[in-house]
Amino acid sequence: MLAQITAAISERREELFALLRQLVSFPTVSPPARNTDEAQTWLAKQLSDLGFDVDRWTLYPGDDNVVGIRTGSDREHYHSLVVNGHIDVAEVGEERGWQYPPFALTEGADGRLYGRGVADMKGAMAASLFVLKLFKEYGVELRGDLLFQSVIGEEAGEAGTLSAIERGHTADFALVMDTSHLRIQGQGGVITGWITIESPTTLHDGMRAKTIHAGGGVFAANAIEKMMKVIAALQELERHWAVTKSYPGFGHGTTTINPAVIEGGRHAAFIADRCALWITVHFYPNESFADVAREIEQHVLAAAAADPWLRHHPPTFRWGGRSMIEERGEIFPSLELAEGHPALQTLQHAVASQTGREPTLSMSPSVNDAGWFAHKGIPAAIFGPGELNQAHSVDESVDPAELIAFAKVLAQFITEWCNTPKGKGEVKR
Repeated sequence: MLAQITAAISERREELFALLRQLVSFPTVSPPARNTDEAQTWLAKQLSDLGFDVDRWTLYPGDDNVVGIRTGSDREHYHSLVVNGHIDVAEVGEERGWQYPPFALTEGADGRLYGRGVADMKGAMAASLFVLKLFKEYGVELRGDLLFQSVIGEEAGEAGTLSAIERGHTADFALVMDTSHLRIQGQGGVITGWITIESPTTLHDGMRAKTIHAGGGVFAANAIEKMMKVIAALQELERHWAVTKSYPGFGHGTTTINPAVIEGGRHAAFIADRCALWITVHFYPNESFADVAREIEQHVLAAAAADPWLRHHPPTFRWGGRSMIEERGEIFPSLELAEGHPALQTLQHAVASQTGREPTLSMSPSVNDAGWFAHKGIPAAIFGPGELNQAHSVDESVDPAELIAFAKVLAQFITEWCNTPKGKGEVKR
């Protein structure tokens, strides 16, 4: 039956492309977001028509999560799987800069398919829906549960996937179908944070001489200038990490602390009494965002303790958030691959069988929602079609042959993993 399904994927590829054409037509751009209702309504109907129970709930007005659940015929004894994708796509910018219309699937002269999201990641969503359609047509039995998650907000650091996990939509393994060029990947993590310095007093600009010159007698400071010491401390720690930290699959110095945004002062007639710095921190797969944030706080506070004014008015910290839009903060946890996990071995076997090449385990240079599964104790991997350099690009495109190959791998992986008895193949760490 698997051979029949994989043959049908090749022979009926236009049906896959039709699903992708429909998905691309929904302008689910984030930011501004709050625009996925129509797309999620369409997708929920697709899942319902395929025999899935559908759970839909609102995270923000205009942005719902959709999860389809196909209960296995012997769910107590066979493995379950989540396939996860995000329905939102990156912003487009000025459409006149595009050769091809961003929200109409177009085949280019080079044979590639063009449109916003074809690589990141509506191509994978369409391919997976096509596989599920064929499963129904061919009467494929799955003994374990299969969950299809269409989440919102990934492009804006919004916790759509985390919300699905918190709602109880979990499994023995999760496959996040984000852009990986058909490589099986883990990832480092990213957390943003705000560091704020505030003075208890607000002074006129004319008081500056009394705060900086001998005998002035006013114990005060300019918050912007004091933030320069914090930035210097962050740069020092970043260089220390580059020397002392490493992880296979990443170049040295991948752990970075980027001072991305600075806000401070009232206007030119005042000494700045407040300054806030927004930083973006990249860390390795074997690190947690909580540990990394703690390390930064300790280093910055130690530097502040050496400054006479900051010692009494130390910086404060606010880390992460569930939305870059609503909270100006985000977290993408890291994901280490459990190389001996039976699901990962099953996925490697499916890649080898359907593509004819030896599967490789690697690390994504980017981040996505896969880390939330690992953070919640669910083994996971990133695996999807499309090249990373196409994600977010003008005239985003994907090789249609890669969509076909992905669909075949997914069909084999689902049928094998969801029909594997629990306890078969112990995890080797």
